[in-house]
Amino acid sequence: MVGEVKVSYGVAGHEFPNVSRIAQKCDSAPETAGAPLVTSYRVAVTSDKLRSRRLSASRTRNPHVPSMSPVATVPLLVAVGGDHAGFPLKKWVVELLRAGDVPLIDCGTDDETSCDYPDFAAAVSREIVTGKADRGVLVCGSGVGVSVAANKIKGIRAAICHDTYSAHQGVEHDDMNVLCIGARVIGPDLAREIVSAFLAARYTPGERHSRRLDKVLRLERDGLTG
Repeated sequence: MVGEVKVSYGVAGHEFPNVSRIAQKCDSAPETAGAPLVTSYRVAVTSDKLRSRRLSASRTRNPHVPSMSPVATVPLLVAVGGDHAGFPLKKWVVELLRAGDVPLIDCGTDDETSCDYPDFAAAVSREIVTGKADRGVLVCGSGVGVSVAANKIKGIRAAICHDTYSAHQGVEHDDMNVLCIGARVIGPDLAREIVSAFLAARYTPGERHSRRLDKVLRLERDGLTG
């Protein structure tokens, strides 16, 4: 076996098919210039079903060996979607991920014909809450519309990030699982850095972060009546 795979579960009885699939892929992955991949997966479930699943994955190489992938650190599987305004950048993101051999689900749209952003926010979110994808990237003109729509869905924690700090900090502190970007706000070069930061980040469940996230989940569950 090339590298090392570690999997842990926070609640017994939950299955994560994506973990085993990627673990098998790691088994057959070639070494790069004598530097084996070291891959770890960290999974924790803190509430019912998969909607509050906290999952992260890291993939590291010898720092002296340059990565051949445009995205060096990736989660398990990414769902990508966007409306007509976001299509040019969404298409570019899909090409970027495919070039990096990142498993993905393309949820559309497939051209610049006028369409409605909530449909694609729902499509990407559905892949995540049903366990088919682990993170999502949504693109519209500004990033606002898809963010508003996605956050109406239980289990989704979406945010607009047009800088790399927010893209990784949102995952590390807030367990963000959907990145929203605006095709009319940023270009491909910055989008590449932002997407890479988002996919490389891991949730770090310290006491402060867990306490605050638990409050977010209670708001999601109970609204203002809890």
